[in-house]
Amino acid sequence: MILAKVVGTVVATRKDERLVSNKLLLVQPMEPDGAPRGNHIVAVDTVDSGAGETVLVVSGSSARMAGDLKDTPVDAAIVGIVDSVEVSAGGS
Repeated sequence: MILAKVVGTVVATRKDERLVSNKLLLVQPMEPDGAPRGNHIVAVDTVDSGAGETVLVVSGSSARMAGDLKDTPVDAAIVGIVDSVEVSAGGS
């Protein structure tokens, strides 16, 4: 799973018919302390998340198991909205 922040939306008027009616969001992977990590990812939203929210993202075959995405050409899916992140003392 990837911890990320929703930073935008992606609009594609022409796309694979299996993606029609799916909301695409742009997310920025992040460290537990909120620092950005890596490149942006386009993910299908399965939990009705929105801009500025911290979310959990799955990728690869796990993304196709989320929601009703079986047999849908996706590589990343948002599967949870994070309420808080706690790192224990001495943890990374």
